[in-house]
Amino acid sequence: MSAEESKKNTPEPSGIDLARVALRAAKEQARARGDAAQQKKQARRGGLRSGARADGRDPMALGSAINRLISERGWEAPAAVGGVMGRWPEIVGENLAKHCVPQKYDEDERVLVVQCDSTAWATQLRHLAPALVARLNEDLGQGSVRMIKVLNPGGPPRRYGPLRAPGSTGPGDTYG
Repeated sequence: MSAEESKKNTPEPSGIDLARVALRAAKEQARARGDAAQQKKQARRGGLRSGARADGRDPMALGSAINRLISERGWEAPAAVGGVMGRWPEIVGENLAKHCVPQKYDEDERVLVVQCDSTAWATQLRHLAPALVARLNEDLGQGSVRMIKVLNPGGPPRRYGPLRAPGSTGPGDTYG
């Protein structure tokens, strides 16, 4: 079959078919003009706006924003230790938490500094330190805390008395 014969065998498009083709072409042209007009309008308004679908410019929940900031800055270990300080009574028990308070965490040395209110509690904490280090590493990840350093009980400096030397704290500390 030649090309002329195939043209003769295919029917001529009727009025309805021509109308459908014309309508489809008109819709495509209108869509293209609408898209161009929409882009021009958004450019005049100062850029794209957020729509019904989620994108990178949408607001974030506070928790998600904080978690993203912590991971971007590499603050996972200090944040985890801060959480431990907030949960200190759950970790060590209510009785010990009343008398021993975590003060700071040295990230470089991986040492948790704890202050006790008496020498008896400081001694008790020293005996419990290996078990506490194991428990903290279980919560935070292995190697997060190497050691617990126990500080002297703090007390107010003595500012009076006959044998007080200028600048000394006096004999008020019974630690040792």
